[in-house]
Amino acid sequence: MTIPAFLKTQEAITLGIILAVIVSLFIAKRIILVRLKQKARSESSSMAGIYRILVLSLDAPLTLFIFLVMVVLGKFLLEWLSIINDRTELIIEHVVKAGVILTFFLFFERFFTYSLRRYQNESTLVKNTSSIAGGAMRAILASLAILVILSTMGVSITPIIASLGITSLAVALALQPTLENFFSGIQLIIDKPIRVGDFIELDSGEQGFVEKIGWRSTWVRMLPNNIVIMPNSKLSNSKLINYYYPERELSVPVEVGVHYSSDLELVEKVCLEVAEYTLHNHEYGVPTYEPFVLFHTFDNSSINLTVMLRTREYFNRFFIKSAFMKMLKKRFDEEGIVIPFPITAINVDQEDAANILASSKAKAVVRAQKN
Repeated sequence: MTIPAFLKTQEAITLGIILAVIVSLFIAKRIILVRLKQKARSESSSMAGIYRILVLSLDAPLTLFIFLVMVVLGKFLLEWLSIINDRTELIIEHVVKAGVILTFFLFFERFFTYSLRRYQNESTLVKNTSSIAGGAMRAILASLAILVILSTMGVSITPIIASLGITSLAVALALQPTLENFFSGIQLIIDKPIRVGDFIELDSGEQGFVEKIGWRSTWVRMLPNNIVIMPNSKLSNSKLINYYYPERELSVPVEVGVHYSSDLELVEKVCLEVAEYTLHNHEYGVPTYEPFVLFHTFDNSSINLTVMLRTREYFNRFFIKSAFMKMLKKRFDEEGIVIPFPITAINVDQEDAANILASSKAKAVVRAQKN
């Protein structure tokens, strides 16, 4: 039966009621989200975080739920008008059932994802696993949603589950590099050789902060602010230096050379005074650390020593070393301690060098006279 050219009064009223219900649902959705936002502002920090997560998680699922209500009301209207056949009714029923399942899937997926983002900075484990855990949870929920939808549509899922063994073997062979990177990422998270936020040095020489440990690759932000993307499998099998493990504090050796005529006791005293002052007054220094001086080399033109400082983390070592060297040079000038230039002396008396040189000159004169 075709749709009448003009709706009767009762039909118009019914359509108006349906539109009013839809508008009311959207208003109710708005009120719910506003109330949750108000609760988030009024509650303590922990409860406020949960309410914010609920606001973000309910937005899209509530919109999808309202759409399903609109489809159901539209189905009732078509049945009342007697303009719907069995096939169309069956399709609408399947759409509604699938929509309900997708609504729950969307809510749980968003709730889990936003929870990871909300609490990743409060837990090292959550921070390191947020990327892989989020992807794995989405895959699990999507698979369950598809199986449940197929089951509600009357499709037998037993053969599908039974065939997953052979299918998974074929997929594993086809996606071997991808799966290798995935399990290498899990290994990196479990063993914790690196963590998100750590400053590391790769075996290729690049240095940077770990930005993200994903299911396929690890992102390292270099000091020039560019990103190096390393496959997890390659990273897990390579040698690297983690400058934030086991702690962020780092020793900073500073090499110094003084003249052979210097008073080494005075040199040591000045170096320790400057080092202690630097560690106590510089923003990146560790004031509880006791610096020390080691003399270790009689070099060609200087006596070399090492002054050991300590900084809060690897990247700060450049600044504290610079401040120490400027202050040490100033104190050396005040105390009359000389930092010598490199000097190479030629000893012409050693190994009878003078006689050899004189003989060479005489031979050169004889050759010149013959010519």
